[in-house]
Amino acid sequence: MAILTTVEFTAPYLILIGDVVEESSAKTGFGIVQWRPDLVAGQIRFPDSPVDLGVPDMSVKEAAAIGVRSLIIGVAPTGGIIPEHWWVVVEEAARTGLDIVCGLHQKLMDNPNLVTAAMDSGARLIDVRDPPTNLPVGTGKKRSGKRVLMVGTDCAVGKKYSALALEQAMRDAGLKCTFRATGQTGIMITGSGISIDAVVADFLSGAVELISPNNEDDHWDVIEGQGSLFHPGYAGVSLGLLHGSQPDAIVVCHEANRPNIFGWPEFTVPSIVDCIERNLLEGSLTNPAILCVGICVNTSALSATERRVYLDVLSKETGLPCVDPIADGCDAIVDHIQNRFS
Repeated sequence: MAILTTVEFTAPYLILIGDVVEESSAKTGFGIVQWRPDLVAGQIRFPDSPVDLGVPDMSVKEAAAIGVRSLIIGVAPTGGIIPEHWWVVVEEAARTGLDIVCGLHQKLMDNPNLVTAAMDSGARLIDVRDPPTNLPVGTGKKRSGKRVLMVGTDCAVGKKYSALALEQAMRDAGLKCTFRATGQTGIMITGSGISIDAVVADFLSGAVELISPNNEDDHWDVIEGQGSLFHPGYAGVSLGLLHGSQPDAIVVCHEANRPNIFGWPEFTVPSIVDCIERNLLEGSLTNPAILCVGICVNTSALSATERRVYLDVLSKETGLPCVDPIADGCDAIVDHIQNRFS
C-alpha cells in the first residue's frame, strides 16, 4: 500500500498571490521561493498588491512565452478558498496549457470551467490537499527511529522553515534525517507527505504514524508542525500531530513580538514556557520520554542587536538553545540534540 501522497510538479513555476495583504497569507509562495528558488520563474500580483515574493512580476501570457509549466496557487487564506475574482487568471493559465497546482481546501476539480479549460489544453489539475484513502486510526505504539516535531505558540510562526533549517543543520552534522511534510507547502517543496488538516479527525494520528514510519535507530524524522495547541481553531490538528508523531523531542516555534493569535485577536499568544509545558504534557500520552530541545524564533521584526538580546534572554529563561533558524541556523539545537541523545 502506498504510504505517502507523492506529487510531481513540472517546473518552472509561476506563483499566484493575487491581492493578499498579509505576508503570512502568502506563506506558500514565500516557502517555495525560499527553499526552491531555482524552480520559480515569477509571480502574479494584482495591481497595488502590497505583498512581494521578490521574484519577477509577469502575466500568464508572458510566463508561457518563457516556458513556464505550472501555476501554483501560492496563498493559504483562512478557510482555504480561492477568491472568486482570481478564477479568471487560473482559467487563463489552464487554457494556455499550464498545470494548476493548489493546496487549498477548495478543490480544483470542483470548478467545471477550469476542468473544461484543462481538458482542452491538456493541462493537469493537481490538488495537493488530497489525503490517501483508507487511512488507519493511530495505534500509539512505539516505532523504531527518532523523531523531532516542530510545535508552535501560534500558526504561521515558522514551523516549516524551522524544520527545513533543522534538517539541513542535522545533515551538515552528519546525522541521518528526513524532513516529513504535513502541509501543502512542505509537500510542494519535497514532493511527498500528507496534508494533515485535510484528514478526517479520527485518522489524524494514524496518518502521522504513516508519515513517519519505522526507521533505523539513529535516524531522525524532522516533522513539520501545524497550528498550535493554543489556537482556538487549529488545536485539534496540532494534538493529532503530537500524538501520532510520538516525538522524542520537540522544538518550539514562535514569532517575536506577536501579541495575539493570528486572525483571532481576542486570544493572547502563550508564553514560551507555557507552550513547552503543555506540549510535553500532551505529548507524554504516546511518548512519556518526550523533551524539548530548543526554540526557533522568527525575529524578522527585530534589529540584529535586538535579536541577540531577545534570544539570549529567552535562552537564560528556558535553559535551551534559542535561534532564529533563518538568520542563525540551527547548529546550536543540533548540538543539544546530540548531547541529549548520544
